[in-house]
Amino acid sequence: MKAIENFEELIAYLGGGMEPKRVAVVCPYDESTQGAVRKAMDEGFVKPILVGDPKLMGGALKEVPRLKATDDDDAAAMAVELVRQGMADVLMKGMLNTDNLLRAVLNKQTGILQQGKVLTHLTCAQLPDYDKLLFMTDVAVIPQPTKEQRQQQLRYVLRLCRSMGIKQPGVALINCSEKVDERHFPHTAEYRELVKEAEQGTYGECIVDGPLDLKTSLSGRALKKKGLSSPLRGHADALIFPDIQAGNVFYKTITLFCHATTAAILAGPDVPVVLTSRADDVDSKFYSLALACVC
Repeated sequence: MKAIENFEELIAYLGGGMEPKRVAVVCPYDESTQGAVRKAMDEGFVKPILVGDPKLMGGALKEVPRLKATDDDDAAAMAVELVRQGMADVLMKGMLNTDNLLRAVLNKQTGILQQGKVLTHLTCAQLPDYDKLLFMTDVAVIPQPTKEQRQQQLRYVLRLCRSMGIKQPGVALINCSEKVDERHFPHTAEYRELVKEAEQGTYGECIVDGPLDLKTSLSGRALKKKGLSSPLRGHADALIFPDIQAGNVFYKTITLFCHATTAAILAGPDVPVVLTSRADDVDSKFYSLALACVC
């Protein structure tokens, strides 16, 4: 499989004869969710099941199977149960609060996050001035990852990269400088441990390096000007941020000023979860759905 380098190639890959994924769509009452599902159906990579109040769904997607729910919590619980029964491969949020969906996902008795797994957020961005897709974690869920959570983040982002055809993913562990400073930035010491684990083969075929700042992670020129060397050579596939603040600021900066196209999912549960904002447009939800379907 050739590495997928942009969202157009991702859509072509998914529509190129792969078995469509069964998607449980929770409360699909808004035009953007319905539009994203329709586009994915037209491209041939999803078979949706709509879960919610039929009256609020309107006439869109009328040929799609529907399960009636009494309210948002009921719809979320029903969709999660579809996953538990092996009847859905992806979970997608529509017009409901994130809390309602996550309560069902994280329920200790009836949820879909197994003991020992970590719920984290993965983003894929297409930037005008970078020659391939850029993956990152975590910009939305884990405030300050522990070493164990960061190990899981690394595993998840590597798995996503490999599912996109990247045979030897390169991951940069981000900090404000390239120096290990355990006193002021304790995570940099953990970074060196992750690098060592990767070199020992703990995470399979990959390149992991850090601490690195953003420029030396993504620009070979910046790396050279600083007189530094890195096996990533300034061409990382993925970034792991030290905390949610750094990740969130970077994400919002590239979408506001760089006009990046993004897709995002939750990893950790039994199936990928498309958890876009209710305000996101059709394309953002469509590409997020595509990202979930390639996992």
